[in-house]
Amino acid sequence: MVSDLPPLVRRKSAISGWGVYAPHAISKESRIVEYKGALISQSEAWRREQRYLPRQRIWIFTIDDRWARDAAFGGNIARYINHACDPNCYVDIVGRTIWIVSSRRIHEGEELTYDYNTDGVAGIPCRCRPRCRRIL
Repeated sequence: MVSDLPPLVRRKSAISGWGVYAPHAISKESRIVEYKGALISQSEAWRREQRYLPRQRIWIFTIDDRWARDAAFGGNIARYINHACDPNCYVDIVGRTIWIVSSRRIHEGEELTYDYNTDGVAGIPCRCRPRCRRIL
């Protein structure tokens, strides 16, 4: 139920651009937010990514071999959750619904992060911590 989800705040991030923060502590294994966006085919996702990646934006979220969500259209606050190599959240895909779930207790004021698992295809240097060598 949506009302059971914790409140979230968007503000500038030390990682990259905007980030999403927990204004209150969140317990481990809690569903935090649904990653929303237009449901599109993988072929359309590939076309759109060609426009987004040169601007260093990752808004396409792969659901499976057939479907993806584009948070640039119909997206919500979840699109501002940044990548981290040692994240405090993970993704749980249920059907065509993408949930961001806490992997540990998240402290009040802490930025939410999850691993984008992009395997370097975006060509964007990771900024999750100083001297991180990963490419998103």
